[in-house]
Amino acid sequence: MALVDAMASRLHSAGVSFGHGTTNAFDEAAWLTLWALNKPVNELDQLAQMVVAPEQATRVRQVISERITRRIPAAYITREAWLQGVAFYVDERVIIPRSFIAELIAYGSMDAWLTEQTRHVLDLCTGNGSLAVLAAMVWPEVVVDAADLSRDALDVARINVQRHGLSQRISLIESNGLTQVRGPYDLILCNPPYVNSTSMSRLPAEYLAEPRMALEGGSDGMDFIRNLMRDVLGVMSEHAVLVLEIGNERPHYDVAFAGLETVWLDTTSGTDQVALITHEALIQWLHR
Repeated sequence: MALVDAMASRLHSAGVSFGHGTTNAFDEAAWLTLWALNKPVNELDQLAQMVVAPEQATRVRQVISERITRRIPAAYITREAWLQGVAFYVDERVIIPRSFIAELIAYGSMDAWLTEQTRHVLDLCTGNGSLAVLAAMVWPEVVVDAADLSRDALDVARINVQRHGLSQRISLIESNGLTQVRGPYDLILCNPPYVNSTSMSRLPAEYLAEPRMALEGGSDGMDFIRNLMRDVLGVMSEHAVLVLEIGNERPHYDVAFAGLETVWLDTTSGTDQVALITHEALIQWLHR
């Protein structure tokens, strides 16, 4: 579709930043063009020869102009994002879901660390609820508590829980960290705020359009995680594991939690983005 190529050229020339569902100008142009034309986002090839009416082309150009002018993630325009092929509602109250924990759930990469006793899951810092929803989908025998400090984020998460018919298995909890959750949990998933202050100051506008409280992790990115490590044993069962995303903060993590036995899980972004810590490892570290 020539229109997609033209819109990709506009995005590229404008120097917008990607990373919220797409990684390049063409993919983002295809997404926004098909959305503006009210066509399925996975049918570009089938629609390659589609004749676009002038008023439709105008609508597409307006959407691309909004993306360029406002410098916001495309998902805030379409009100939809995908994680492991599952669609989720999003808006400016939540960050765009992109956690590597999602692929670990979908691919079964952490299953070896789970047991037949894994029944109660906590998704801490749930945001729009995507990890909680994916966990409930992949493991139909579990129930999930999805917790977040932001009441706005929980309102968005509720939309997604209801959208996927999981209200009977996912409970939404307003909680500052672990303060309002009870456990014991057999699996804790957490994609916390972990961006260090230097990195925050260098983020493109698209990332700064997201809620800062979901990104900022203090001077070294570890503020939230320090509190979590201090308190998390109190809500873990004896066979539980904590799966924690830290992004590009591995050097800071290694300093802050020196001596903590950590398993690094393979993701499409490498082996130092997502940490797995067992209940036993935490006991040994806290009592060293």
